Amino acid sequence: MARLDAFLKLGREQGCSDIHLSVGTPPMIRLHGELQPIKYREMSRDELHDLIYEILTPEQQAEFDQGQDLDLSYVDEDGGRYRVNLFRKMTGVAGVFRVIPPKIPTMKELGLPPVVEKMLHANQGLILVTGATGTGKTTTLAAMIDWLNRNRRYNIITLEDPIEFMHESKESLVVQRSVGVHVKSFSEGLHDALREDPDVILVGELRDPETIGLAMTAAETGHLVLGTLHTTSAVKTLDRIIDAMPTEQKPLAATFLAQHLQGVISQKLVRTADGRGRKAILEIMINTPGIANLILNRKIFQIPANLQTGRELGMQLMDQALLEAIQNKEIDPDDAYVHATDKKQFQRFVTNPELLPQVNLAVS
Repeated sequence: MARLDAFLKLGREQGCSDIHLSVGTPPMIRLHGELQPIKYREMSRDELHDLIYEILTPEQQAEFDQGQDLDLSYVDEDGGRYRVNLFRKMTGVAGVFRVIPPKIPTMKELGLPPVVEKMLHANQGLILVTGATGTGKTTTLAAMIDWLNRNRRYNIITLEDPIEFMHESKESLVVQRSVGVHVKSFSEGLHDALREDPDVILVGELRDPETIGLAMTAAETGHLVLGTLHTTSAVKTLDRIIDAMPTEQKPLAATFLAQHLQGVISQKLVRTADGRGRKAILEIMINTPGIANLILNRKIFQIPANLQTGRELGMQLMDQALLEAIQNKEIDPDDAYVHATDKKQFQRFVTNPELLPQVNLAVS
């Protein structure tokens, strides 16, 4: 057993999301969104170097020695899976180990609204799941792929960096490919996937114009494409895609989105009311004819008004979802206030007055 496994097991058993290892500090875990130290001594440069190199292959060691960051999957002796990022900083090597749940959660278990399943009934187009790093995008996508795997007879190809959840083929055939292991890049993997008779393609990250362009091609040629972006709202997602394209291709990108985008799911993880976990809160945009017209005419800034009035279609703004979760006593109101865009409507729920803006009553 690798010596590192003891720290990983301790963190996993406590229900943490991540384990952080860094020179000069004890190991730390992220529990319910907050970092907490493990009761252990500060780790030395040599100790952490040896712990990390013990789990690397010779090829990975050579790549890391060249100064490159490493992204990889790791399975400990007990079968626990982790997504790993290894890097160097001023004091030496460091690593972050994201705990992968042993079971793929269902969309119902995640509390995803019915409209998400409705999106998956489309046989082509683009569905985007967005949010900052660590907001559960991978888990949401895994649940969506699992639903397709159980309910459709599809050829599903996933491109991931690295592979996190393992899908066992059920009604569908699921082919998982890891960037850096099976393909050189997301764009190369997408190019190859188009020749592999896919019905559904999952792109772990739409990170550059070439990948975005190939995803568009796949979506408009009869495939259902699921992808992620590090954006925090539907409007920012649309702007990011259009802005990523060369100037002469921006009108084509807007036309594509208007015609082939199925919807955008933007999510944040907010601390639960009992403080013992976090809940995904979603902003949801469905590409209705009205929204498609706004995209075509480059009036994307008007879309939030459509989301606010589109509740009967399953749409909602992030603030609407946060407010509803507070009223249902599902999330901590103070954390909701921090995540809200229009904070005024959340002030009456705040229990920690230090979060509220201070009024200067000084008389001049």
